[in-house]
Amino acid sequence: MTVHLIENFRALFYAPFYAAFELGAFKAEGVDVELKSPSAFGNSLAALAAGEAEVTWGGPMRLMLARDKDPGAAGVAFCEVVGRDPFYLIGRTPNPAFQVRDLLSVKLATVSEVPTPWICLQQDLRLAGADPNSVSRVADQSMAANAEALERGAVDVIQVFQPFARMLIDEGAGHLWYSAASRGPTCYTTLNTTRGFIERNPDTMLRMTRAIYRVQKWIRDHDGAELARVVKPYLREVPDDVLASCCNEYTRNQVWSSSPLVQREGLTWKRDAMLGCGAIGQRLSYEDYVDARFAQRAIAEDPPTI
Repeated sequence: MTVHLIENFRALFYAPFYAAFELGAFKAEGVDVELKSPSAFGNSLAALAAGEAEVTWGGPMRLMLARDKDPGAAGVAFCEVVGRDPFYLIGRTPNPAFQVRDLLSVKLATVSEVPTPWICLQQDLRLAGADPNSVSRVADQSMAANAEALERGAVDVIQVFQPFARMLIDEGAGHLWYSAASRGPTCYTTLNTTRGFIERNPDTMLRMTRAIYRVQKWIRDHDGAELARVVKPYLREVPDDVLASCCNEYTRNQVWSSSPLVQREGLTWKRDAMLGCGAIGQRLSYEDYVDARFAQRAIAEDPPTI
């Protein structure tokens, strides 16, 4: 059978997924996986529920939202790929002694394309004893527009992922204030499916998980330039040197998980961030969102790198 895997959206921090295709990891595990654009389905969890695709990647936040609204929601994560927050705060002027509370005295432009980065940053603020509602925030502009606003001095600090952060720093137009990965495990991106699909296809789930684990080992053993060459077909607009630098930085900051097991600590942090901002109202458990059997078995089997 062919497994249709929905790409959440195109982003550099999803490099391990692209590497899985380019390195032939799924094929090596005997599973036929076809990448699907998110535009083909819109809401990826709805596509899974409707049987239009079998697996998607994305943040467990969406699983939490679905389960909070409907206790019978079937979505579940089975493999972690991005275990830490890949976003940065880039300021117009240097701030080497940055503290999260500094955001109370500046004009901040946050990510509008997806909700998770601001949800996580709000939790950082709350844990630092600061009220997120007290931040002077531009909330409705794209990352590209915010980068331009930073360069012309319209805002003081922006929230972006790579390669925006690297390019602003290299141009001298921005300065690193905060790498959100430094907070520790956050459980940012997982492979998700339905419990029904797992019940019908457990061997396929194990093979996909093993494939990702083999890619995680490959990333561990290769530098950013080699990874950049592998994923370049998916990120052609990013200059080669910038792409390599960003891959090295994400590896160094442990943004990409080293094993497929969804980290309990990271998922709990994400759940509490969702609770803190009122996005969900239920303090559900790890097992409500995760089926860890396949990651645990893949780790025990210890397949070779791809």
